[in-house]
Amino acid sequence: MPETIHPLVRHFLDYLEFQKRYSGNTVLAYQTDLQQFFVYCNSKFTETDPLQVKNVFIRSWLADLKENGIESRSLNRKISSLKSFYKYLLREGKLETTPLTAIISPKNRKRLPQFVEAKDVSVLLNKLNFPDGWEGKMQKLMLAMLYQTGMRRAELTALKENQVDFSNGSVRVLGKGNKERIIPATREMLDEVKAHLTEKHRLFGRECSNVFITEKGKPLYPKYVYNIARKYLGQVTTIDKKSPHILRHSFATHLMNNGAELNAVKELLGHSSLAATQVYTHNTIEKLKDVFKKAHPRA
Repeated sequence: MPETIHPLVRHFLDYLEFQKRYSGNTVLAYQTDLQQFFVYCNSKFTETDPLQVKNVFIRSWLADLKENGIESRSLNRKISSLKSFYKYLLREGKLETTPLTAIISPKNRKRLPQFVEAKDVSVLLNKLNFPDGWEGKMQKLMLAMLYQTGMRRAELTALKENQVDFSNGSVRVLGKGNKERIIPATREMLDEVKAHLTEKHRLFGRECSNVFITEKGKPLYPKYVYNIARKYLGQVTTIDKKSPHILRHSFATHLMNNGAELNAVKELLGHSSLAATQVYTHNTIEKLKDVFKKAHPRA
C-alpha cells in the first residue's frame, strides 16, 4: 500500500468519521477499499491522484478482483466505497464528473441470514460447560447478552456499567452513528450481570467501567469476542458461520418466528430502515413452508 494516504482520501475519511459519525470499523472499511484501489492504479497505470482516475481504471480493477474470486457482495461494497468518495469530491467542487459513470454493480445472490436454532441456543447457554472461575462465567454471560439483546459485537465491547438499568430492566446501547436505543432485559440476565459486576469490582476494582473486561482488567477486544463465539457455537451448531453476529441474527429470527412485529424488531436491532430488517421475514416464511410440508396431507 502507499506509504501515505492521499490528502483527498484523508479528508474524505475525516468527513465520514467526524461529520457523518460513522463507526471506526466502517471508516476502516472505506479506507481499506480505497487504498486497495489506488495501489492497483499505481501498479497498473502508475497513477495515484484521485482526480486523474479514468473509468477504464475502475473497470480493470473490478475485472481483476472478479478473476481473483471476489464475490458480488464484496465487489458491490468496493464500488459503493468509490461512489461515495467521488460523490464527496463532486460536492467539494474537486471534480465536474465522476469516473464511475456507467459502472454497474453486479447483482448480489440473495442469501438468508444464518441463525442458530432455538434448541441449540438452549444447549449453548444451559448445558455447555464453561471454564470454572470468573472468566468462564464472563464468557457465558457475554454470549447470553449477545443473544438476548441482539447487540452488535462493537456495542458489547463498548458497553459501560451505567448503560445497564437494573431498576428499569433494560440496557441502553450506543449503536452505529451514535444512535442510542433501549433494549429490554430479563430479570434473570440482569441478576447475572449484577453478580458479574460485583465479582469484577472485587477482582479488578472500578478503574475500567466496561461491563466486560479481559483477565488483565482491560476492555474486551473484538477478536476475543469472535474467538469465544466461534469456539462455543462450534459445539452446538453445524452452520457455516459461527460468529457473534450469528447470535444477533438468531435474536431477530427467533423474535420474528414467534410473531414479533417487524417494526419492533427494527427498533430492537437499531436498523435505520425496515429494508434491513425485512430479510428476517424470509426465515419466517421458510419456517412456515417447512411446517406446511410436514403437516398438510397434500403437501
